[in-house]
Amino acid sequence: MTIVANRVEFGRRQCVVRVGSVSTRASWRAIVVVAALAAGALVLAVMAVGIGKYTVAPGDVLGVLVGTNNSFDRVVVLDWRMPRMLMALLIGAALGVSGAIFQALTRNALGSPDIIGVNSGAYTGALVVIAGIGGGYYAIAAGALVGGLVIAVVVYALSYRNGLAGYRLIIVGIGVSAVLNSVNQWIVIKLDYHTAVTASVWQQGTLNGLDWTQVLPMAACLAAVTAALLALGPRLQVLQMGDDAAGALGLRPDRARLEYLVIGVGLIAVACAAAGPISFVALAAPQIARRLTASAGISLVPSAAMGAVLLLVSDVIAQQLLGGNELPVGAVTVCLGGGYLIYLLVAQARRQA
Repeated sequence: MTIVANRVEFGRRQCVVRVGSVSTRASWRAIVVVAALAAGALVLAVMAVGIGKYTVAPGDVLGVLVGTNNSFDRVVVLDWRMPRMLMALLIGAALGVSGAIFQALTRNALGSPDIIGVNSGAYTGALVVIAGIGGGYYAIAAGALVGGLVIAVVVYALSYRNGLAGYRLIIVGIGVSAVLNSVNQWIVIKLDYHTAVTASVWQQGTLNGLDWTQVLPMAACLAAVTAALLALGPRLQVLQMGDDAAGALGLRPDRARLEYLVIGVGLIAVACAAAGPISFVALAAPQIARRLTASAGISLVPSAAMGAVLLLVSDVIAQQLLGGNELPVGAVTVCLGGGYLIYLLVAQARRQA
């Protein structure tokens, strides 16, 4: 990756970031924010694998990572806690990018997969697979992908009236999500006791029990999505300018929107398959990142970094808040994100007044 200074003024100092043959323009403030979030995530990661009933000091954690500490700490850090920490970072990044895509496509801060029913659709698809064939990670991920895509198309179709209005899509999405939540509860009731209890805990969004077998598929999925987003280039920024401007610049808005829709739902699907439908990270991460970077539109990289930090912080709180009793991480994100949702609703209402 190379960073080239840009001598043209665009309201604030900018640079051109090139990855291979793909380039994009970014402000120095955004680069500093992403670097700070990455450094913060590294510090939090060291803390996350060190705290617990068996405490490992930060220096000992670093010793395990560089290979100089071969004591029992190595088992605790690498085998017990490292997979969960990495999954928190990967799933958080996936949710952050998915939320950024949906908010950019709807051009609305509330246009998150949590709000418009995509999360609920993915969970419904996963539950159908669990109830029908009791499949593993890949089968559940496929069911979540199909369920999320179907609901995304349904919500989009019901909301489209000579264009796509953000508030209409959100209202339709809330209604569809309410119906799906009832369907999901009915499916859980029909499951056998053991599966129903597992599905109910998983429904809250939890990182408990994750190990290295889930880390590699999740990392591979994110690598594939990153390659797809690099191949699409800056089309998402163009779409945020509106369909007329996008068409004038030679972009086919409907086709580009469909491509990003598949990517956004795919990210939700793999996250849901691994940890259940974790709410509000996809809603909050892009907006917090946007405010920190002071950017005019939604940006993917800052949203991914913020999503990773938010979920890791939430997971540390979930593990330590009640002492020895671990909470599902989704319970923490709902509490934190619920307050943020109220803030967004009040802020948008004031702007409309």
